[in-house]
Amino acid sequence: MGTREIHEILPPALRQAVDDFSVHLARVDNRSAHTVRAYVGDVVSLLDHAARAGCASAADLDIALLRGWLAQRMSAGAARTSQARRAAAARTFTAWAHRNGLCPNDVGAQLASPRAHRDLPSVLRTDQAADLVVATTDPHHVRDSAVLELLYATGIRVSELCGLNRTDVDETRRVVRVLGKGAKERAVPYGVPAQRALDDWLRHGRPKVATPDSGEALFLGARGGRLQQTVVRRIVDGAARSAGLPHTSPHDLRHSAATHLLDGGADLRAVQELLGHASLSSTQIYTHISTERLRAAFRQAHPRA
Repeated sequence: MGTREIHEILPPALRQAVDDFSVHLARVDNRSAHTVRAYVGDVVSLLDHAARAGCASAADLDIALLRGWLAQRMSAGAARTSQARRAAAARTFTAWAHRNGLCPNDVGAQLASPRAHRDLPSVLRTDQAADLVVATTDPHHVRDSAVLELLYATGIRVSELCGLNRTDVDETRRVVRVLGKGAKERAVPYGVPAQRALDDWLRHGRPKVATPDSGEALFLGARGGRLQQTVVRRIVDGAARSAGLPHTSPHDLRHSAATHLLDGGADLRAVQELLGHASLSSTQIYTHISTERLRAAFRQAHPRA
């Protein structure tokens, strides 16, 4: 059964709890629709497991039941990354239930997360990035050039790029205002090449495709609507192929921008702020990439490597 069907057969108290939790995630915690959907699906699965064990309300949950649920999912072949997310969803739910008087104790606080395996992200060399941002699939397509330059210049997420409005761009200071995860706003600077590409798009490209329904969207699709993420991914991949590079995604450009900033001497905290990471640990993965590059250079060049 799917999440919706399982939700409908939960005991009334458990069904009401997950419904209230969903509202809290969206309206109070300001989580994205994707996060709300994932967490609610995990909690419905947990409460279904609890109901089968005889639980009628959130107050009946205990640490053994939570661990048993995770063990069951692991035995079914769940990936470590999925298990880490399930554990986080369970902890968030039990903490919320305890604060709201549904549970006498926060039983999820004792739940450990399986450490997810983290592969080092794919990163372009600086010369490859330079080749990519000028290698649009159509050399006369000023929009694609502006998209590529801004993605690499700022390291913003593809969703953040597509959500930009014209009023978010401060051309005088060369700063773009970005609305990131959790509706958190940050200001991200960009350089002269991105400024030139944006100027070209705003003055010569955008007016040709804009319609009365375009609104304030910075980047537009062929029919004048807000540019979609799937189109941005095609733009980046097409430019990579034109430059003779392997498959490259917008997130690869984000990884590359962060790594090149650190390689150039940027402070880790500053890079965290630019990327909009809530935790410094998310940014620290780029220090591993820089270290690997140093090790590779050492092995290649040092006589006693």
